[in-house]
Amino acid sequence: MLLTGASRGIGHATVIRFASAGWRVLTCSRHPFPEQCPWGAGPEDHIQVDLADAKDTERAIAEVKDRIGGELHALVNNAAISPKAEGGTRMGTIDTEMDTWAQVFHVNFFAPIMMARGLLNELKAAKGSVVNVTSIAGSRVHPFAGAAYATSKAALASLTREMAADFGRVGVRVNAIAPGEIDTSILSPGTEKIVDEQIPLNRLGTPDEVAKIIYVLCTETSSYVNGAEIHINGGQHV
Repeated sequence: MLLTGASRGIGHATVIRFASAGWRVLTCSRHPFPEQCPWGAGPEDHIQVDLADAKDTERAIAEVKDRIGGELHALVNNAAISPKAEGGTRMGTIDTEMDTWAQVFHVNFFAPIMMARGLLNELKAAKGSVVNVTSIAGSRVHPFAGAAYATSKAALASLTREMAADFGRVGVRVNAIAPGEIDTSILSPGTEKIVDEQIPLNRLGTPDEVAKIIYVLCTETSSYVNGAEIHINGGQHV
């Protein structure tokens, strides 16, 4: 499987989940493979790429093709960026610069379709699965996630449906997961108030709880699931 945005949080947990099940995992990140990471085949199966750069993304796709030898069983589009204003506050529709909008959409929206289209033959050969990681912010205004991030994730949810209709006809399933408040390093101050007031389970989710659902969507357990967006938020929107 190929996963973008593998260096931390949900991405890192997903690598562990798949590798523990015996999958060969290729990772993509804008950072080089960390030397301190105790991952056996990590350096050989890691590709450094700037997903905000279309040409560099195309270069990475070509490198993936060379490495996997014709079959790709799963593609997980997890990489995303969410720029903040000074002091870590959210950036709204009025104060977000157009260059920032473009960068966010390149990483969060255009890169996933570029990766999937670029690797379509390999996905077809394996009757593979694509999982797009959207967000709770894609369906409602969020107090911390910026406007560019939220709208890019809403677009990615719509793209998932379109891809499911197109890719499904060639045997490739496409689904999405929409995580809510997950216990990662990018949580904003004030999240504890959301947990107390809005989440029936009264706790944060863990990266592994998200990774387990990604894993299911890439296996035979979900063989007739196509075009779904699964919300992993502890009941936050009920």
